[in-house]
Amino acid sequence: MERNQSRRQLAVMRQSLFDQGYLDEQFIQLEELQDDANPNFVEEVVTLYYRDSARLVTSIEQALRDRSPLDFNKLDSYMHQFKGSSSSIGAKKVKAESTQFREYCRAGNGEGCLRTFQQLKKEYTTLKKKLEAYFQLARQAGPNEIACRPK
Repeated sequence: MERNQSRRQLAVMRQSLFDQGYLDEQFIQLEELQDDANPNFVEEVVTLYYRDSARLVTSIEQALRDRSPLDFNKLDSYMHQFKGSSSSIGAKKVKAESTQFREYCRAGNGEGCLRTFQQLKKEYTTLKKKLEAYFQLARQAGPNEIACRPK
């Protein structure tokens, strides 16, 4: 009985990530790649994303601190990589902020870059916490949670 309740909670939590705009279709595609041979595939991909993207966040922070003058080409290159990684896990809000940041880079708008990067880090951290809670509940609920399209 408790396992069924955990699975219901998991389904509601997952749906809320889509409803609140944190995740997009790409996350579902990752889930569809998960199978019995690799039951933690999505969690492993997301864990790798956060490990690897942390280096890019640090590089962007450093480039924004070295403001004399800002190297918009370097910032855009870092953000291009970050956006691609974020897209690959379906991080919808993070991807949107990445797009905005790149537009500010192209316009040479340093203040816009700084403002957008602060919002991006907020969305990035929020999604990380939400996904950590989701994967923790998924482990408690056990296997058999299959991918399905959000409503």
